[in-house]
Amino acid sequence: MDRYRAGMLARSLAGHDAGQVFVITEADGAYVYLSDGRIRTAERPKKKKKKHVQPICTQRAGALDDASVRKILRNYLNQEKGKQEE
Repeated sequence: MDRYRAGMLARSLAGHDAGQVFVITEADGAYVYLSDGRIRTAERPKKKKKKHVQPICTQRAGALDDASVRKILRNYLNQEKGKQEE
């Protein structure tokens, strides 16, 4: 079973975007392609080596257009904030 699948959430571990959360739009041999729905759209995903990202959530269902990517990220970040406030 591959750790990286399209629709999963991943946190960047290295680079200028370290700490940011993205949605994996595609995965191949050594690379994953990350999108945030705003700067990095589904048509222009960020190419990053697998060793530089950490998968943080299970696979999400549905199409991966910019609106759905933004919704997935917004829901995850709101849940994360809610857990920190408690």
